Order: sequence, then structure tokens, then C-alpha cells
Amino acid sequence: MKDWFDKTYENLLQEGIENPPKHVAIIQDGNRRYAQKYGIEREKGHREGAKTTESVLEWCKNIGVEELTLYVFSTENFSRSKEEQKELFGLIELKLNEIIEVEMKEYERVRVKIIGQIERFPKSLRDSARKLENQTIENKDFKLNIALGYGGRDEMLDAAKKMACCVREGEIKIEDIDNEMIESRFYKHKIRDVDLIIRTGGDERTSNFLPWHANGNEAAVFFCTPYWPGFTKIDFLRGIRTYEYREKTWQMTRTDRAIAIIQTMIKVEIGEARNVAKRLKGHIPENILEEMIDEIEKEEKVV
Repeated sequence: MKDWFDKTYENLLQEGIENPPKHVAIIQDGNRRYAQKYGIEREKGHREGAKTTESVLEWCKNIGVEELTLYVFSTENFSRSKEEQKELFGLIELKLNEIIEVEMKEYERVRVKIIGQIERFPKSLRDSARKLENQTIENKDFKLNIALGYGGRDEMLDAAKKMACCVREGEIKIEDIDNEMIESRFYKHKIRDVDLIIRTGGDERTSNFLPWHANGNEAAVFFCTPYWPGFTKIDFLRGIRTYEYREKTWQMTRTDRAIAIIQTMIKVEIGEARNVAKRLKGHIPENILEEMIDEIEKEEKVV
């Protein structure tokens, strides 16, 4: 009965999705706590989490998400015990090699990029990562970014140092620095702004994850309690619906503000109100924009 209810609820959630996010970033938290909860080895918890990763990749592709970034290993994870680091390095390398050697359905036509301080990992893992990047470089259907040795503050600090060196050497002027120039100094690969961050495991923080791309874009955030190995498709779809609801709310707010601006300007300068209305095209619903222009035209006739 529960399986039937879950499947029905899952279908209802998926059918209601109209405008999915283009880029989803996930903080995969809770593998160790999952293992403790179910009395299994810590390494087994990490392996169960890896299975969830494969499922999520398929879910993203099925609903129209175009890019997925996974926080696989943060710079903070280097503070874990040498034993656990070795376990994680081995598992990460194993999964990378599986994708390389086996034609896994989930990774078909997927472009894989590695972001982070990959040089801090063992050589064999680095070699596998580079091989996977090169092997998938021509794939265009979907982008998967794997964050290894990633820390948002470190990424921004490194970019700032590179910019400072360029200024000191006279290669660029301070007044020429812009967003694009800063982003070009980030970890090797350029990624698009994040629309939605999902974090599992119950903690409500984004843990230094993609601050430039997520906070700068005011990404929606969905926190949920299941540990990563127990993260289900229903949890994922609830995250997507959270993003859609937030976007609709923001659109209504933007529309209300636009209407207030236009109505104020009509009283002062009709011509300028018309120009502002035209510039709002693409930012508010078309039907609302048409109503605003009609109101301007009516007021113009009165004048």
C-alpha cells in the first residue's frame, strides 16, 4: 500500500513540474550517519550514497535539468581521518573508472567536469578524473560537475590573488575588472549560475558551496532530513517544486513592483512610462505587460 501511495505521489509531483531549474547543485550529506543508523560499515554507507548519485543523475535528465553539480569532497573533508580519506579516495576513483570502462546508461551523453583542488588527491585518482573529462568532452546533452577538493572561499581567494598579480604586473587595470574576468580565474571550468541547492541530512547551511554562482544568483535552497543514501525521488521532486514556487512568488513580486512603477510614471510622463514598459518585456508575464501598455495608451488618449 505504501509503495502504491509513494508512486502515486511521485507521479503527481512530477506531472506538476512546468519550469524546472537549469542547474541543480547538491550537498550529499549523511553517508556516515546513515551507516550508524542502520548498523553497517562506514564504507558501505558511502557506497549506498554512490548509488543514490546515479539515480539523481537520471531524475535530473528526465525532468529537463541541464546541469548538475555534486559536492563529492570538500576542502573541509581533508580534516577527516587518514583511514576515511583513503576509503573515500578509493570509492571516488572506483566510480570514475566505472564510468570510463562501462557504458553506464545514467552517464550516456553526459559531459563530466571536475572542479576543485584536484592536485591534492592521489595521482591514480587524478589520472582517472582527467581521463573521464577527456573521454566525455564531446558530449553535449547534459553537464555533470564533480566537486573534488572544493571550497567556495578558497576558490574566490585564489581568484583574487590571481587578479592582484595581474594588476601588479600591469597586465590589467583595476577599473577593467568585471564579473567575467573574475570568473575566468575560478577553478578551470566555467559553470552556469546555480538555480537550486539541495542539501540532505538535516543541516540547514550551504557549507561554502558555490557562493559566487549560488548566492550571487540568489538560488533557491531546499533542506531535507533524509541522509543521502535514503534520498528518494519524492524528496528530489519536492526540491524542484520548492524552486518553482519560489520563482512564481518572485515573478509576482516583480510584476507588482513593475505595475507600481508604471502607474506612478503615467502620472508624470507617459512617453517614459511606455519606454519602461517595453524594457520589461521578458521579465514579467506577457499578458500583464499587455495590460500595462493598454493602460498607458488609454491614459495617453485622455491627455
